Amino acid sequence: MEELLIISPSPHITSGASTRKIMLDVIIALLPAVAASAVIFGLRSLLIIAVTVTVSVLSEYISRKVMKRDNTITDLSAVVTGILLALNLPVGINPLCAAFGAVTAIVVVKQMFGGIGNNFVNPALTARIVLLSSFPSQMTTWAQPFWYKSGSVDAVTCATPLALHNAGETVPVLDLFFGTTGGCMGETCAMAILIGFVYLLIRRVISPVIPLTYIGTVALMSLMFGQDFLFELLSGGLLLGAVFMATDYTTSPINTKGRVVFAVGCGVLTFLIRHFANLPEGVSFSIMIMNILVPLIERATAPRPFGEKESKNVTV
Repeated sequence: MEELLIISPSPHITSGASTRKIMLDVIIALLPAVAASAVIFGLRSLLIIAVTVTVSVLSEYISRKVMKRDNTITDLSAVVTGILLALNLPVGINPLCAAFGAVTAIVVVKQMFGGIGNNFVNPALTARIVLLSSFPSQMTTWAQPFWYKSGSVDAVTCATPLALHNAGETVPVLDLFFGTTGGCMGETCAMAILIGFVYLLIRRVISPVIPLTYIGTVALMSLMFGQDFLFELLSGGLLLGAVFMATDYTTSPINTKGRVVFAVGCGVLTFLIRHFANLPEGVSFSIMIMNILVPLIERATAPRPFGEKESKNVTV
């Protein structure tokens, strides 16, 4: 059979990856955290996830229709945003508030800036911050793990590990690792997040540079200020943010130097907000602030084009 010569622009070697495949891998990586939230906080957590995912997909479909753009719901990015948003919410939140967050994430943060690949901040984290500002009481009321076993209709509330730590109480490391503490649905179980992290690394969906640098910076800051670094790493939304939000392709730098600067900034801001601000947690704000600075970081850390130095010395 005669072979045809195909002429096409670079790149000539492709990985075969697509947005849909990448998002599907992220969804699979999030499944351990989803399962852990269902076990720890009950089936209501699945209801909140179903609401945010459904509203996210519908919001993307409707907004793309209204804006007369090609529909993109099949790339699964809206599903990922819905799951991430839900995992950043307390299980007791009103489903209508969760739906409002999903609309904010998809329509305001994502589609109004051109859709996937054009948003300059992480949609799920930004929606969480909007909800925190709009419904502070609902966003800071935490259900006690396994509250549903008591047979009560209403969730029994408790404090988060960071709040307990600030009050001088200690939280066992094993409770932090297995997630039997108060907090957002997807942030409490460190084990589930780490399983997802390993999966993403094996599938080469993300680079380990940002998560490890982010976590390492918080650990180093903790040691410098005499804090329990293991507690700092396992509590709050640090692991969830470092693995699934800070590594977002659109809102993080593309070169290694830029990723290191970005992650160090996230780590420093997270520690400073936790210990020197009025907020018990700083992951969402830290990542969003660094998202905004990404264009400046990429400009400052852009690699020098090959041969640039030599070409400057060439005289005609």
